[in-house]
Amino acid sequence: MGRGAGREYSPAATTAENGGGKKKQKEKELDELKKELYLGVVLAAVVIVTGCFSYYQEAKSSKIMDSFKNMVPQQALVIREGEKIQINAEEVVVGDLVEVKGGDRVPADLRIISSHGCKVDNSSLTGESEPQTRSPEFTHENPLETRNICFFSTNCVEGTARGIVIATGDRTVMGRIATLASGLEVGRTPIAMEIEHFIQLITGVAVFLGVSFFVLSLILGYSWLEAVIFLIGIIVANVPEGLLATVTVCLTLTAKRMARKNCLVKNLEAVETLGSTSTICSDKTGTLTQNRMTVAHMWFDNQIHEADTTEDQSGATFDKRSPTWTALSRIAGLCNRAVFKAGQENISVSKRDTAGDASESALLKCIELSCGSVRNMRDRNPKVAEIPFNSTNKYQLSIHEREDSPQSHVLVMKGAPERILDRCSTILVQGKEIPLDKEMQDAFQNAYMELGGLGERVLGFCQLNLPSGKFPRGFKFDTDELNFPTEKLCFVGLMSMIDPPRAAVPDAVGKCRSAGIKVIMVTGDHPITAKAIAKGVGIISEGNETVEDIAARLNIPVSQVNPREAKACVVHGSDLKDMTSEQLDEILKNHTEIVFARTSPQQKLIIVEGCQRQGAIVAVTGDGVNDSPALKKADIGIAMGISGSDVSKQAADMILLDDNFASIVTGVEEGRLIFDNLKKSIAYTLTSNIPEITPFLLFIIANIPLPLGTVTILCIDLGTDMVPAISLAYEAAESDIMKRQPRNSQTDKLVNERLISMAYGQIGMIQALGGFFTYFVILAENGFLPSRLLGIRLDWDDRTMNDLEDSYGQEWTYEQRKVVEFTCHTAFFASIVVVQWADLIICKTRRNSVFQQGMKNKILIFGLLEETALAAFLSYCPGMGVALRMYPLKVTWWFCAFPYSLLIFIYDEVRKLILRRYPGGWVEKETYY
Repeated sequence: MGRGAGREYSPAATTAENGGGKKKQKEKELDELKKELYLGVVLAAVVIVTGCFSYYQEAKSSKIMDSFKNMVPQQALVIREGEKIQINAEEVVVGDLVEVKGGDRVPADLRIISSHGCKVDNSSLTGESEPQTRSPEFTHENPLETRNICFFSTNCVEGTARGIVIATGDRTVMGRIATLASGLEVGRTPIAMEIEHFIQLITGVAVFLGVSFFVLSLILGYSWLEAVIFLIGIIVANVPEGLLATVTVCLTLTAKRMARKNCLVKNLEAVETLGSTSTICSDKTGTLTQNRMTVAHMWFDNQIHEADTTEDQSGATFDKRSPTWTALSRIAGLCNRAVFKAGQENISVSKRDTAGDASESALLKCIELSCGSVRNMRDRNPKVAEIPFNSTNKYQLSIHEREDSPQSHVLVMKGAPERILDRCSTILVQGKEIPLDKEMQDAFQNAYMELGGLGERVLGFCQLNLPSGKFPRGFKFDTDELNFPTEKLCFVGLMSMIDPPRAAVPDAVGKCRSAGIKVIMVTGDHPITAKAIAKGVGIISEGNETVEDIAARLNIPVSQVNPREAKACVVHGSDLKDMTSEQLDEILKNHTEIVFARTSPQQKLIIVEGCQRQGAIVAVTGDGVNDSPALKKADIGIAMGISGSDVSKQAADMILLDDNFASIVTGVEEGRLIFDNLKKSIAYTLTSNIPEITPFLLFIIANIPLPLGTVTILCIDLGTDMVPAISLAYEAAESDIMKRQPRNSQTDKLVNERLISMAYGQIGMIQALGGFFTYFVILAENGFLPSRLLGIRLDWDDRTMNDLEDSYGQEWTYEQRKVVEFTCHTAFFASIVVVQWADLIICKTRRNSVFQQGMKNKILIFGLLEETALAAFLSYCPGMGVALRMYPLKVTWWFCAFPYSLLIFIYDEVRKLILRRYPGGWVEKETYY
């Protein structure tokens, strides 16, 4: 770097320069200032527009009504003027007589007037996994509960029925749900509000500081043009230009990671919302459970036996050597119309698709697993007569030729246990028939009550060996006039079925609880079944009692129990209907473990709104049409990819491709990780603002040569800081991420006063000291000691002054001074890069030590190398002095900031150590951001 002594001062030359060309000199100076101003204005405009752009990755698209249109069946069979005619479904009117059969989709809301074994699948509407019987009988005041109404868009799975159209279009139950869902206002996501809050904050700070410096500059006698340049420099230094890129990378990376874990994210912002979730309202069927009826228990030989309900059939089994089990399994296999669909030989039995009723399919799989091929069993015992199940008899009967007795038949029957028992006079115990006395009837009742209390669907089984003399081979059995006995049969046993919980769900619910997330079950199923599943998956913890449990234990009426004594609570939809908002709020506030059973779509919506009134961030899972209003109202809606309806998928923000609740916990962790990483990235980005702003502050107040220029600030913000800031999006989760309480959206902001204090007041100040130390070292080496620099600015920047003396009396021309100044800019820039190394490493974690976290983030390591290489390139590349006013540095000048970088690292490691040793202490309250 040339000192003043390197070039002799010539008064004659100076006079020639100044004497004839003072006017030109002034014009040239003004032109250069204008150029700087225009460049600064353009750069500032770009930066401000980029930095202050409020991030909305994508708007939620609401195509719910289109999905409902797609549901309308093309044709309907109506009876008009005594004739059956096929018409377009949209032409069906109120009062039409419509006929539906197995496989048809119901074209409107119908009141049933005749039925023959009709069952409908209401799962998309009510959440009930079992097909529901339809008959002319009025059985309940609630339209969703009564048997004599079929609903638009549900499927008839078997039998036939005729009904009168009572509602069409928007007036149907399904239409009202569509109206409910499409009319909901969708709020902004928490991350959008956080980023908007940050942008307002940083814009306010930038404008305030910029205007303050502008006014201060004018007061200190600067020209308005110079004051505007200062204003631009301050604003540029304050705006984090890399924020938009960092947010986008964070969200996109997380969406890709979640796609690999079977979570399809439709709205990127929704992932962070899931991380903020404090309450999950989960559907039961298919989400918490396997969505397949499975045999859970059997009662025979006066003992309850437990079946294997695990998804991979790895659970405990029972002793199958009893002859009673042989008889029971034969009845379950023969008195059964369910069959496996073809071409599934290589698929495990439990996962094979079946054609038939859900309960019969469960029996079929159980017997296939326990006894081998049911098809072979049926071939060996061919069916000769059958009475299908109907709601009047409540039993199913079939007669088969016996393989073990060529001349005789066996009658097998299954159905409602109490109806089956009424037809029996004996019971099979250890393969021997004994009289069905009072003791055995009591044993039956106890077993029936116990299995029913577990929320399981219980079926009874009986048989009768028909005498070969009276019923020889070839006998014509008449199922209408009944020319065979159906009384005094032999009771064999009970089998109970349930849709069992998924294996991973209890662990997932436990993780949610440790993460401070409340899991509420909201289902259309029966309260007993819902409560049993809730206990099975841990939503109701072991030992926690409901009001009913306490009343039963103390043998007192339910009304005498204080509801606040019960941690758990099961609320029936009919009770919820009569509740006020205040009463619902009381339940949500006072009970930690809640199950809502037999809920309607409107009630699911009310529950979500109630949780949101408590200040909760609510996630809702669901698969049916009935879930769509709640999915849309929730802060984040999660639909099921396999069993979910089109409407629920359109209303949701996220789709679980494997329908597994456990995947939600993955999403919660990823969402929390996004918020953590954004905090870290912002903390890293904001820290360099102080070493960027303080040079302007001292330049104006202390009148020293400018230590850092606007161009070098942009090189930091848009160059060296960009990749490291983005690399923090790739940082792995800290060990405590799922042990924290959910983020409080009111108090735990993306950018809070503690983050500002750390970035600006502590780490930023150390960085500024490192930059100024390098600045003063370079100027001192060139003859300008710190004391000489105070108040030198006006002379330093005077183009006409070519004889400015340094501390040693050496004279400097304007061009020489500017070369030294721009070298200082470059060195200050390099010092910021050096201290930002330590800042990047400490920003990897918020609480853990860097040594605990490790340096496994390859992108971060690349960021460190990239910013160093870029700084070296900008310093040493030929031509940079002309293009960016950056000059080569001595190798020793790079090391000036190293002690400050080391100080930053040690300071923060000590701070985090205190955080871990004294949680909740003063250091945490003041510095944990």
